Amino acid sequence: MHSVCNPSGVRFVGPVAPFASGLVQELASLGYTTNSATMQMQLAAALSRWLAAGGVGLDGLTPAVMDQFLLERRRRRVRHYSPRALIPIVGYLRRLGVMPSAPVGPVGPVGAVEVLLERFAGYLAGQRALTPAVVAAYVHWVRPFVEEVACSGGVDRVGELSAGVVAGFVTTRLPVMSSVKKAQITACALRSFLRFLHAEGMTAMLLVDAVPSVASWRLSGLPQPLSSAQVEALLDACDGSSPVGRRDLAVITMMRRMGLRCAEVAALRLEDLDWLAGTVTVHGKSARIDRMPLPVDVGAALVDYLRVGRPATAARTVFVRAKAPFTPLHSSSVSCIVARAADRAGLGTVHGHRLRHTAATETLNAGASLEEVAQLLRHSGVATTVVYAKTDQSRLAQLARPWPVGTAGTR
Repeated sequence: MHSVCNPSGVRFVGPVAPFASGLVQELASLGYTTNSATMQMQLAAALSRWLAAGGVGLDGLTPAVMDQFLLERRRRRVRHYSPRALIPIVGYLRRLGVMPSAPVGPVGPVGAVEVLLERFAGYLAGQRALTPAVVAAYVHWVRPFVEEVACSGGVDRVGELSAGVVAGFVTTRLPVMSSVKKAQITACALRSFLRFLHAEGMTAMLLVDAVPSVASWRLSGLPQPLSSAQVEALLDACDGSSPVGRRDLAVITMMRRMGLRCAEVAALRLEDLDWLAGTVTVHGKSARIDRMPLPVDVGAALVDYLRVGRPATAARTVFVRAKAPFTPLHSSSVSCIVARAADRAGLGTVHGHRLRHTAATETLNAGASLEEVAQLLRHSGVATTVVYAKTDQSRLAQLARPWPVGTAGTR
């Protein structure tokens, strides 16, 4: 006989018991249904009993302990045995500060590679004062060099590094990368890593000069905007009668009309919308804040989503997940919204930044100046916007000279 689902009726013993009532409210605020919330509470109760049986408190609930708990559930063939199942429970307890925070690096045996990368991360954060996100990016891009060269085979070989060894890695790895940007980032991270090795006395010589600059010509590329027909196909691929379709329409319309970046759309909060003034506050790169006019069609799409499509949630961001937990979207999720719509429309691979190019190109082709496009895109100067001049076909046509016609007697 199955009991009636009631998250508050799940019985608790063990270290999680004092936080059970708060967890029920947390799950409700995240949009979990009664059934889903009950299953989450049952999982939390099982974790609490398991910890109590082992004499472990919440301060000892490390990733390794959680892995052991899930392993035992898999052995007993019990449901909800993946790390993903514990995300809402662990996230709530971590925000309360009653269990250890998430580790920065990978969990598992620590070898020469991880030791060296951890020292490099500490150097970047302490000596260079870089943010955690930048530190993580540098560690990511320099990891192949550490694994393949500096600590080849899991053995510390930093003392064997030379300019020739570094140059050999660079000439082999960088030319085959999928984009010039990735090659540039890798070279930059590698130079920083080599400076770190010299500053820490691990290499006798500064090997930075062994990493050449990656060839790149400014404004050599051409923005790839979508045509009007492609934009219409993208919008038609969103089902405006469903909550998900309303959200996707609002996202795509805002990006296409206002030229917002994916991260700016994801960061948009309800209080950033000033309906009386008809403006929206955009939080951009480098902590830049701009107030922009809200176009009528963008406002209409937002109202439709907020009134009918947006689920009830405590999250203050405008756009949230369509399925519980109703948490804010990540910038990559915003780009995926565009990519999925493009796939349904048969447009191939289209990511969110293409809509920013589309907004700039359409504005310029409509007669706006480069200064006005720079204001729309919130560039720090017109020099960044100059690349869009190559997409202004109407004004470029005026510069074309007539084809010279040969005179009599010429061949």
